[in-house]
Amino acid sequence: MDLLTHVIIGYLLSYSVVGYAPQYLAAGALAGGLPDADIIFFPIAKRFPILRHHGITHSILGVTVVALVGGLLVAPLIAPGAPWLYFAVMEIAGLGHMLSDAFTNFSVAPLLPFSERPLEIDADRAVNFITLVASIAALVLLGSERFHVPFAVYTLTVYALMAFYGGYFALRLYSRWRIGRVRAAMPEYTLVSPTANPLRWLMLYERRDDGRLRTGYLQYVMGRGIVDGPHRLDVPLEDGPTPPSGPAATAEEALERSYPLARRTSGVLDQTYHTGSVSRLPDGGWLVSYASLEFAMFGRSAGVRVQVAPDGSLTAKGSFLSMSRRRRRPSGPTAR
Repeated sequence: MDLLTHVIIGYLLSYSVVGYAPQYLAAGALAGGLPDADIIFFPIAKRFPILRHHGITHSILGVTVVALVGGLLVAPLIAPGAPWLYFAVMEIAGLGHMLSDAFTNFSVAPLLPFSERPLEIDADRAVNFITLVASIAALVLLGSERFHVPFAVYTLTVYALMAFYGGYFALRLYSRWRIGRVRAAMPEYTLVSPTANPLRWLMLYERRDDGRLRTGYLQYVMGRGIVDGPHRLDVPLEDGPTPPSGPAATAEEALERSYPLARRTSGVLDQTYHTGSVSRLPDGGWLVSYASLEFAMFGRSAGVRVQVAPDGSLTAKGSFLSMSRRRRRPSGPTAR
């Protein structure tokens, strides 16, 4: 989840423990964001993988060490307060950060350094615009209300925020459970991926064998069923020993020729699940679009466009593709 949401969740968790106690709330909010300070280790994380993002700072041990140092040694020197209360709010906020990240499709290993076993509930995006906007609004509200509104209004705001985040997480978990039951009845689709909308989910599969990538996905909406798909993609991972030349006669041939170049153009195709579509150009060539199913926001998706000229020459460019436009351009049996 985004940093602001972690800070707000840390604040709310601290309030649930100590009520209105500014020094403890500040410590909890800070501890809610501290695990993401692991970005400072980026230069040495390749040499010491335990320091990677979502590494040791996102584990029970890492959170506890930070809470011990911060709660028992540092915080009491900054503001008066009971060290054990500082420790409690920082521990709870840090664990809340860890679990919030595990709640998404970005796993953490809570038992590091003793175990690399990941925890990934896969019920939300790693960064979701809904919670980001809510957290920005929460920061503005809590900041502007301080000393400016009756205390009852402030407490109402806090409880409303608790209800919002609690309801949001509950809806996400319920939706994840429901889509899990749907997927169990469709064994071909081995993976479930959340979208920004808690009611809209992707079911997909990906296989890489015999030098080819074979993927498929469909969109499922709670209460409506399958609303889009299935879409499938079957393309070569690399160019053959003798790349074809001359015009691409069919959409399938345009896909076959373009994917290796698209894959070399943008790492997003190797790093995320994606799909492809083809449309005919007025000059007789083809426009092939490969779009990530995960790096998507505001109706656009990270991907690559490959233009196949009438003479068969290829031109590729990384781009953010309109998802609605891509869906209006279905093509052929290999990318439908």
